[in-house]
Amino acid sequence: MANPGDNSKTNRGVKDFEPLKRAISNCVRAIAEDASVEVSFTSDRAVIAGNNIHLPDPGRKISVNSLAITRGAGDAMALRRVCHDNAIHSKYLPEGPNARAVFEAVEQARVEAIGSNRMIGIADNLSSMLEDKYSKVNYRDAMDSSEVPMEEAVAMLVREKLTGNKPPKSAKGFVELWRDWVEERAGPKFSELTEKLDDQAAFASSMRSMIADLGMADELGENDPDADSDENDNEDSDDKGDQDVDQENEEMTGAEDSQSEEAQESSDEQDAGDAEAMEATAEDIMDDIDDEEAETPGEAHRPELPFSEGGSLSDYRVYCTRFDEEISAEELCDEAELERLRGFLDQQLSSLQGVVGRLANRLQRKLMAQQNRGWDFDLEEGYLDAARLTRVITDPMNPLSFKMERETIFRDTVVTLLLDNSGSMRGRPITIAAICADILARTLERCGVKVEILGFTTRAWKGGQSRETWLQADKPATPGRLNDLRHIIYKAADAPWRRSRNNLGLMMREGLLKENIDGEALLWAHRRLMRRTEHRRILMMISDGAPVDDSTLSVNPGNFLERHLREVIGDIETYSPIELLAIGIGHDVTRFYSNALTIVDAEELAGAMTAQLANLFTDQSEITGAGRATKRRMAK
Repeated sequence: MANPGDNSKTNRGVKDFEPLKRAISNCVRAIAEDASVEVSFTSDRAVIAGNNIHLPDPGRKISVNSLAITRGAGDAMALRRVCHDNAIHSKYLPEGPNARAVFEAVEQARVEAIGSNRMIGIADNLSSMLEDKYSKVNYRDAMDSSEVPMEEAVAMLVREKLTGNKPPKSAKGFVELWRDWVEERAGPKFSELTEKLDDQAAFASSMRSMIADLGMADELGENDPDADSDENDNEDSDDKGDQDVDQENEEMTGAEDSQSEEAQESSDEQDAGDAEAMEATAEDIMDDIDDEEAETPGEAHRPELPFSEGGSLSDYRVYCTRFDEEISAEELCDEAELERLRGFLDQQLSSLQGVVGRLANRLQRKLMAQQNRGWDFDLEEGYLDAARLTRVITDPMNPLSFKMERETIFRDTVVTLLLDNSGSMRGRPITIAAICADILARTLERCGVKVEILGFTTRAWKGGQSRETWLQADKPATPGRLNDLRHIIYKAADAPWRRSRNNLGLMMREGLLKENIDGEALLWAHRRLMRRTEHRRILMMISDGAPVDDSTLSVNPGNFLERHLREVIGDIETYSPIELLAIGIGHDVTRFYSNALTIVDAEELAGAMTAQLANLFTDQSEITGAGRATKRRMAK
């Protein structure tokens, strides 16, 4: 293991980019007015996914232009976050694909125009980003407007009107191909858009009118979003008129009160009976829904079967729990020391970044692929499927084919990584475990999967204050577990990775790693997961050996801790809704866990972790731990 104080030129070179990336990330959060936004840098195009913003990496040889492109992408995504309301957007969004494409492109031009008009720096960054974008497309040299998507030209024309900035040089050619045609049909609407720049709803309404002028009125949809607000206004005026009528007829209603009271009593009785019937019907409907959902692939409800919190082993005891601790990494180490240890971990990370990063990207692609949208084809209604129009041409008797967009179900998930912090993990194994946990946490977080990182060890070697207490009590026979537990929270599930990244450096601290009592650590991690509300909960144990605590084993049977671990594992795999898997480093854990694998070298840990998680997230392995256990029992 390298010296924590060793700062080679190579490591300094790698770290020189981090302050710049942090500055860009902070700038994005400031523009977005949201400190919880997560910013990452990838080799792909800029993408915004929920609370995560992925920006193109400026590269190792950063130039002024590449930096401006990255900053422009960040500014565009941040402006989208702060100036765009998804509810309003969905309300006014056209139904047809062509109209929708124009609407989306112009809305992005609107939010970028707001930032450009307010800050010159943002305007320059966005111009660099757009210049780079259109310099890479294959229609910049188009000779006819039919070779260029109309939405791109319309967005550039709207941007020009809203900001006064000419289209980028790389886009000027195809914009001019469309300019006369667009301005002839929708030119007057451009002034309306300028006046309504800061009002998304009014801007969207004018945009729909402009789309109709461009010849796509049939793609807007049958419902008029503005009609809803008009109906609300009419309802308000009707309410006022009703109040006046009620006031005029107030005297006439006195004679009818007695008859109304009798009718009201009978009506109340009937309503009560109807309510009871409706409740019963609702319960029946919900039961039917539950039954249907249970039959849906990948969405089976796990039965909340009894869990005994510790297995059926009768002789496992704990002598004293007074000195056990559950503690966060920040409480065990001051901030400056954590930063120094994290720097040392980053040095080790540089040699494994490529290998682990590629594996993590593979896992990310697998997870993101499950969230990608797909289409259902050959439907009787929906969007016209242009790809299948040839069938109608070749055979006019064939009906038109339609398609509808669908979204694959991807259940909310939480993953707990439980790391063995025993002394036998010292050196390369604990370093690689920390690195893998770090990169997997970042990867899963990008995909919307929450990650919790926990560690377990003891507070002292060969017994601590618990043993001292036992000695002072004249050494009672078979005392049970005789050491002080230390359960460490490196990253809570709800904590973002960027706020917990320094905590993982604690594993590099000399003297932290002592003995391991796996059974109780597994119960502790399981209890934390059971309190989570996510539909799917996964617990991954990473260990390099069987549980060992000299003070406990010296006064109890030799298999005392191992038997307890087996009972806990059996209880979780049989009754718990949580999916349990394990990876053993140089130690055969398949004799303990049903879903496990063993690796010989710690260098294989990254591949093993990503492979195990990837297998869990495939459709074929959507069988829960409880389901597997039930099937095993039925087979027997």
